[in-house]
Amino acid sequence: MGDYKPSAAETSLSTATQLAKEIQNHPPTDQSGVLYRQLRQPPLNIVKARGNYLVTDTGLEIFDATCGAAVSCLGHNDQRVHEAIQEQLQKVSYCYSLYFTNSSMENLCKFLVDSTGGKMSRAYIVGSGTEAVEASLKMAVQYFMELPTPQPQRVNFIARKQSYHGNTLGSLSVGHHVGRRAIYEKILAKNVTHVSQCYPYRDMKSYETVEEYVGRLAQELEDEFQRLGPDTVCAFVAETMSGATLGCMPALPGYLKAMKEVCERHGALLILDEVMSGMGRTGTLHAWEQEDVVPDLQTIAKGLGGGYAPIAGLLLNKHVVDTLTKGTGSFVHSQTYQGHPVSCAAAYRVQKIIQEDNLLPNVREMGTYLGQRLHEKLDSHPHVGDIRGRGLFWAIEFVQDKRTKEPFPPSQGISWTVHTTGLKPEHAISLIPGNGGADGINGDHVCLAPAYNITRAEIDLIVDRVTAVVQDALGH
Repeated sequence: MGDYKPSAAETSLSTATQLAKEIQNHPPTDQSGVLYRQLRQPPLNIVKARGNYLVTDTGLEIFDATCGAAVSCLGHNDQRVHEAIQEQLQKVSYCYSLYFTNSSMENLCKFLVDSTGGKMSRAYIVGSGTEAVEASLKMAVQYFMELPTPQPQRVNFIARKQSYHGNTLGSLSVGHHVGRRAIYEKILAKNVTHVSQCYPYRDMKSYETVEEYVGRLAQELEDEFQRLGPDTVCAFVAETMSGATLGCMPALPGYLKAMKEVCERHGALLILDEVMSGMGRTGTLHAWEQEDVVPDLQTIAKGLGGGYAPIAGLLLNKHVVDTLTKGTGSFVHSQTYQGHPVSCAAAYRVQKIIQEDNLLPNVREMGTYLGQRLHEKLDSHPHVGDIRGRGLFWAIEFVQDKRTKEPFPPSQGISWTVHTTGLKPEHAISLIPGNGGADGINGDHVCLAPAYNITRAEIDLIVDRVTAVVQDALGH
């Protein structure tokens, strides 16, 4: 024991824990009225923001390399959005969508439908990604009840492992974030099963081609349909591109098309969750545009309103809308704040700015550059196992052993250590930590999701700071 020396990761974990105590400039938690996520460790207090920077009450300027949770796609404090919000407040701040519509909701929904080339024909605006997923599940069930010959037996949903779809009981049920599900397992829905993610770094065999691996995943979905009874499956639910839970994993060529073919073979719906990956994050306004597939239902959120107001949406394929129109003519669901005029006005302005400033080409160009720079700087690091992404949505997966891909023990909290190290004043960069990607429990990664108007110089700054953070946290 006298010769024992802690590993770089263990040393950094201790350092990060100490740092978390030192950099907080807050009253004791028992003097706060806030139910923090970590009750014994209050978070940094952000007092202002501008462009890509968050400023704490101690004056620390933190580069927001993730737009929060891939939300602030224009950066912070765009005065054009502020003006749109103020203008809407002076017209109408709220009206109940059960009785009324409003012009800002009409404008936003028309924009969203048009942006799909008419492939999706209606939009349903709610307040969060979780609400959008919940609405999609209800809509899928109602769709089968509204068919000329109803199919009430279609009550099963198939989703994917290491996925995340929200935090209400319904959305948590279709997700597979083990940590967030754990204490609620007994009350989660029992009509949801999970098949494998598209995760070539860990799951694709060395002897398999991409086509063979995709075929194997499609067969797994087919087998699950057969196990449940093909006519009992309501929908397959998947993130078009995996988010923070698995860590920015793009679908392999042909994967989503193959999964939809299974759904169509058995008459089930395809629900694509683009809460995190959609609205431009991966380089096209809708991530499915790059996949040769059109969903039956699509959820959107984060980049929709850019963080200026809470907003999300459900987009519906024309055939789903036509079925409801010919049936009862209404959706048996509502939310108090759905179609909120101020949120819709903010989101509409955000989307128009993305158009006016021609930001989607920048997402593609800077996304390619970000990936190149991350590979250049970190591919050789002994604890960097995989670097993956698309557009301005990238992840770095950490491993204990690069050759075997063995993850670090969860007890070391590597992803959180890297995140916390990033908040040191000498680094001052915010990263999204994620864990459990390898198998639901093991695995660590961090995500990057900078603003759509990021510059080449700012990409260089991000990569330099991230490289220094990884070296600080895990050693050279």
